[in-house]
Amino acid sequence: MKLTSRSLTDGQPVPAQYAFAVPDAKNHVALSYNRNPELSWSDAPEGTRSFVVICHDPDVPSVGDDVNQEGKTVPADLPRVDFYHWLLWNIPASVYSIAKASHSNGVTAKGKPGPDAANQWQHGLNDYTGWFAGDADMGGEYYGYDGPCPPWNDSIVHRYIFTVYALDVESLPLGAGVTGAQLREAIAEHVLGEASITTTYTLNPELL
Repeated sequence: MKLTSRSLTDGQPVPAQYAFAVPDAKNHVALSYNRNPELSWSDAPEGTRSFVVICHDPDVPSVGDDVNQEGKTVPADLPRVDFYHWLLWNIPASVYSIAKASHSNGVTAKGKPGPDAANQWQHGLNDYTGWFAGDADMGGEYYGYDGPCPPWNDSIVHRYIFTVYALDVESLPLGAGVTGAQLREAIAEHVLGEASITTTYTLNPELL
């Protein structure tokens, strides 16, 4: 399989319009346009019956004590965990692209609705659901795409991996509230092929 994008370049930073937040000199961060990028794929394996899209950041701090804290830095040697930014499945085998801003075009406080997406596709919960839990202004269920917003005091640049999976089933019998780990488990026995683009992003002005 091959994955390409007019929005993203493999190995390069995510353009600001596809991020959740951008650097801000006064407040460290400011909200961005938060558009989902355009993705196109080709050369799906024979027998492909549907596609899945997952975007995740494998570089999120496993402990949040120092995250976004004045006078502190998240150390580079801190163990890192996955943070899921986009879970999309039941994409028909006849579809080979996703248009820019078709699944997100701005930050939605308390999250975009789901799990139903356009064209009878399905969205899972991204990990902003847990990040904003308990926040009176932002807390809620975050379905669909929400872009990069790594800690502004992290000492490493984060990676954002966009992957398209070709499956041997037409649909996945999943309900509401599906997480990244649950989606990966559900597709594990059905993947015929996959292709990825790995991008980067940071809000730390010392790393820009």
